Amino acid sequence: MSLFDNHFTAALSERETAGTRRTLRPVVRQDGMIVRDGRRMLDVSSNDYLGLADHPLLRERAADWALRFGTGARASRLVSGTLDLHRQVETKMAAFKGCEDAILFASGWQANASIMPALCALSVARTGAPMLVFSDRLNHASLHHGCAAAGVRQIRFRHNDLFHLESLLNHEAEKPGLRMIVTESVFSMDGDRADIPALRALADRAGAFLYIDEAHATGVLGPKGRGLSCGMADLTMGTCSKALGGMGAYVAGSKPLCDYLANHASGFIYSTALPPAVLGAIDAALDVVPSLDEERTQLLGQAERLRTMLHNAGLSTADSTTQIVPVLIGESERAMTVAARLEDAGFLTVAIRPPTVPAGTARLRLALHAGLKDAAIDRLGQAVIALTRDIA
Repeated sequence: MSLFDNHFTAALSERETAGTRRTLRPVVRQDGMIVRDGRRMLDVSSNDYLGLADHPLLRERAADWALRFGTGARASRLVSGTLDLHRQVETKMAAFKGCEDAILFASGWQANASIMPALCALSVARTGAPMLVFSDRLNHASLHHGCAAAGVRQIRFRHNDLFHLESLLNHEAEKPGLRMIVTESVFSMDGDRADIPALRALADRAGAFLYIDEAHATGVLGPKGRGLSCGMADLTMGTCSKALGGMGAYVAGSKPLCDYLANHASGFIYSTALPPAVLGAIDAALDVVPSLDEERTQLLGQAERLRTMLHNAGLSTADSTTQIVPVLIGESERAMTVAARLEDAGFLTVAIRPPTVPAGTARLRLALHAGLKDAAIDRLGQAVIALTRDIA
């Protein structure tokens, strides 16, 4: 028992009543399927979009580097934790993204949450005024957290509404301070895309730094899976834990940017460096990803096949154009019921509820992977259609 247990219990009860309480439910992966609570299901919930978490080259290199170099980096990067392996992978990542340099972080959340305060501090130090942060309303929680940690009030524009963004930039044009536009290239809960070329043009006209979170585009979209921001962002943050099949995150950009973050981003400075096994998986993924054009075409084609089925049945998938297909349900309890019934039907998905998404927009988040065949997509679509009608 702890002193606050009664308060913890009360807070959890409130979540239970609101239909937003989460629980940890272990899974086992077997033969391309997922087993939970004794049921074998097709996984349409995870972010391993290209199936690289099971790729033999990633397994082999991760194991090889662990055997050769040990299980840990032993220190933070600025102490004695920087191995030749870190610079090898960062150089390869920079080349993959078409940038001067790259720097690795432990996770995407950690990267965004610590980079934002570091960049915002730059404005105060160089101009004496706070950073003006123009942020898409649906940006990831880590970006919002980073702004809160920096003590900066975001100037939020309506989701993917560049006319609104331009009006806000014009309205704040006379204010002092550096300017930064922050967005994701693919939004993780909606599966839609930002117009990166148009954002680049807006940023140039306003003299704003363009920060792009490429977590869900890296590996899947763009030439050879390089994402949507190549050559157009001042800073690209992406993860190695989704389509790259491993763990960790990267920032790609100019060398001065990466050197600045190594000196000012607290998440980088005060964290132990990524271990050799993780680096081996990233290194192998960067070798494999450019060769997977066929898998990317298959993945995006299956997503379009599923959206067409759902649209024909009168269901909304928002503005999805990617491998992430949301099915808007509305009420949290109903979304949870549909997700539970889908498990009974052999599909593991997840009901996304507030506060992760806005109130009244609870949804199923169907995250597809390149190994799904036409028959599986058809069965999934038919099950979703039948269950949403039945539970309505």
